[in-house]
Amino acid sequence: MPRTIYNTATTLDGFLADDSDSLDWLFVVPQGHDGFPAFLDTIGAIVQGSTTYEWVVRHEDLIAHPEKWPAFYGARANWVFTTRDLPAIPGAHLRFVSGAVAEHWSDIAESAGDRDVWIVGGGDLAGQFADAGLLDEVRVSVAPVTLGSGRPLLPRRLESDRLRLESVTQNGQFAELAFSVRSPDAA
Repeated sequence: MPRTIYNTATTLDGFLADDSDSLDWLFVVPQGHDGFPAFLDTIGAIVQGSTTYEWVVRHEDLIAHPEKWPAFYGARANWVFTTRDLPAIPGAHLRFVSGAVAEHWSDIAESAGDRDVWIVGGGDLAGQFADAGLLDEVRVSVAPVTLGSGRPLLPRRLESDRLRLESVTQNGQFAELAFSVRSPDAA
């Protein structure tokens, strides 16, 4: 079975995006080494919510420039959880689904093959995986930015009996934290 990893960046005050769903704050923070390509090599399937998908499509103008898609996600299976119709990127391996994450888990896991599943965002979707006992790890890059409000990192209550700090590293101005996540049944 693949592991499910929520790997994202957040502000110091725990927000993924501002009140307008923008990630512009993220791209002005200096980074050090880029370990992202090595992480992406371990990923067989990607899961994201509709707001995250819409932001990437809009920010990169992917409807007009679908050739940019591989730079983000490659040829990996990409699952978008949504309750509305969204535009598809020509040539992208996309599956638009709705409902409980557990209903789609076996198909997502199968599409990942012998690699892991990356939850790109958002926080509520990662929380749904945690609620279902399907979240194995949270990797958070904390930026020296505060927004005061916006989209929360993980709008769920997860107590310390479910989260275990596994590592802390510095990447430029980011503090990278990795936590293992225990299933609610095991906590």
